[in-house]
Amino acid sequence: MPTLSQTQLLARVGITLFERGWLSANNVLIRGTTGPSALVDSGYCSHAEQTLALVRGALGAQPLDLLLNTHLHSDHCGGNAALQQHYSSLRTLIPPGQAAHVATWNPEALSYAATGQECPRFDVDGLLQPGDRLRLGDWNWEVHGAKGHDPHSIVLYQRDHSVLLSADALWQNGFGVVFPELEGVSAFMEVGDTLDLIEALSPRVVIPGHGSAFSDVTSALEKSRSRLARFQQAPDAHLRHALKVLIKFRLLDWQRVGREQLLLWALNTPYLRRHMPSDETQCREWLDHLLNELMESRALYFDKDTVVNC
Repeated sequence: MPTLSQTQLLARVGITLFERGWLSANNVLIRGTTGPSALVDSGYCSHAEQTLALVRGALGAQPLDLLLNTHLHSDHCGGNAALQQHYSSLRTLIPPGQAAHVATWNPEALSYAATGQECPRFDVDGLLQPGDRLRLGDWNWEVHGAKGHDPHSIVLYQRDHSVLLSADALWQNGFGVVFPELEGVSAFMEVGDTLDLIEALSPRVVIPGHGSAFSDVTSALEKSRSRLARFQQAPDAHLRHALKVLIKFRLLDWQRVGREQLLLWALNTPYLRRHMPSDETQCREWLDHLLNELMESRALYFDKDTVVNC
C-alpha cells in the first residue's frame, strides 16, 4: 500500500484544520459517517464570529455534535459560548480539574483575570478523562493527560493513523508557556513527562494548538527538549519570556494601545503585577524594558506614545 501524504492522512481521518493566527488556537473539525462531528478548541473570543463562520462554512446544514477543549486557556475556549448559542444540541467536553470553576464561572480560578484576558461564560456537559476513548467521526480517539503548560491539559490521539492533536504541549518549534511556573509551582518536569509521552505515542502527524501540522516529530521533540533544558537552567529566562508573551497576546487583540493604557492593564493583571517592582513609580521603567525587548524582536513598534503590533 502506498504511503499516504500528510494531507491524505488527515483527510482519511476526517480532519479539517482551521489554522488560525496566534491570538486564536487552531480549530480542528473532525467528521465522518458513523460517529459524531466534533470541533477541538474554539479560539479567542474576539475571533468567535470568524470561528463560527469557518465551522458553518464546512458543515453547511449539518449539526456540530461535540465541542472539545484541550484545556481552558482563553485562546482555546473563547469561542465556546458563540458555538453553543448557534448549535442548540451541541455537547461540550472539557478536561477534568476545572469543571466546578466553569459551573460557578470563576474567572480568577480559570486564569482569565490573572492573565488579563477575556472569555465569555459557557456551559459544560461532560469531561475528557485521561484514559478515555471516544468516537469522533469514523474513528476512536484516546485521551491522554498532558500536564506542564497547563496542569489540566489533555491531548487527543488517533492510534489507527497515528495522528496527535497536541494542543500547546508540542509545537513544531517548542511548546507553550509553563503557566504553573508563573505561580511558583514547579512544572518543568511535567513538561518533560509530556514530551516523553508524545515520543512513546510515536505520531506520524502532529496538529499543534498553534502553527501548521507537521510530520517531523523527532525534530520538534529535540527542539522542545533543548528549550526545556534552557528554561530549567535559567527559570528567570522563562519568566521573562512568559511576561512578554502575555503582553504580545494582549497586543494581538488590541493591535494598537497607548503606553499609559498598557501600563494600567499591566498593573491590574495579577501575573504581571506579581513580578513588577513594589514601587509603582518604577513600574513604567520595568514595562518599558519588556516593550523594548519585544521591539528588538520585531514583535511591536512605537508610534509616539502608542504601542503597535507587528
